[in-house]
Amino acid sequence: MENLKLHTRFLRPMPKIVVYAIGGNALQNPQSSARESTSEILAKVMSDVVDLLESGWGVVLTHGNGPQVGHLMQIDEDFSHTMDEWVSATQGMIGHSLSLNLDSILLKRRRPERTACVITRVEVDPGDAGFSLPTKPVGPILSDKVVMTADWDIAETVNGARRVVASPMPMGVLDIEVIKKLVELRAVVICGGGGGIPVVRKSNHYIGVPAVIDKDRLSALIAIKLNADALIISTAVDSVKTGFNTPNQVSHRVLTLDECDAYIEQGEFPEGSMGPKIGSLMEAALHNPSCQAILCQPGDALKALRSEAGTKIVVK
Repeated sequence: MENLKLHTRFLRPMPKIVVYAIGGNALQNPQSSARESTSEILAKVMSDVVDLLESGWGVVLTHGNGPQVGHLMQIDEDFSHTMDEWVSATQGMIGHSLSLNLDSILLKRRRPERTACVITRVEVDPGDAGFSLPTKPVGPILSDKVVMTADWDIAETVNGARRVVASPMPMGVLDIEVIKKLVELRAVVICGGGGGIPVVRKSNHYIGVPAVIDKDRLSALIAIKLNADALIISTAVDSVKTGFNTPNQVSHRVLTLDECDAYIEQGEFPEGSMGPKIGSLMEAALHNPSCQAILCQPGDALKALRSEAGTKIVVK
């Protein structure tokens, strides 16, 4: 009888789909001691997911992996694995942790949904300008010996020498049809970890490349490919702000594409912080004007969908 109830429930029309991008601050840094605050943020993310499900939304989760992949690269003293292998490893590690947390909550709440983790490969253009001038620091501070012997692009940072790699734009998601099918089955899909595993096509096969794809850029692409009804990028600030940390700081509930372009021209959204988030939301809104493109802090997802929190990017 219970199986029949679940089956009947899943015969309902497809729910609205939201792609929810979890900010890196919600995931535990392996070397961080701030476990309590991280746990609180993750609890708010989990609460958002359950609230969305109970409000009739289907949920696709994406997440960052910066601290985790950096930690794995640091302990790999013999450089026995390639960077794309470490990205895939963190997708499994973080996906496993998120799925355990969420499945436990869903069981307690007697929700029928279950999670599914997808190791996500993302095609990039080998001719992307990022490959000719790598600028994205990855991994630990390098020793003088590594600097002298490693066949990498290396740059001097404020903390010391680090490896730098390209940050190309995502072109396509190799696993998007699998993700679509899982969404149809009402799974909470965890995918796109760390911006996806970057691969390039060589003749009739794919190979991994050392690169970092921005997680928010990939989240926008997944939202576009799924024709999602909403893209939510969760981050540490409660809304998009101009004049950040100045006496003239302004919080925005709604921004049009034209307003975003103007603020970008004025340098309000730096590439190293808010720039990719704004650009990703603009891309989602541009491709599908009915998609709610939202930035908010963890715990505010439903309020943001009701325009009571966060910031919405709209076409006009």
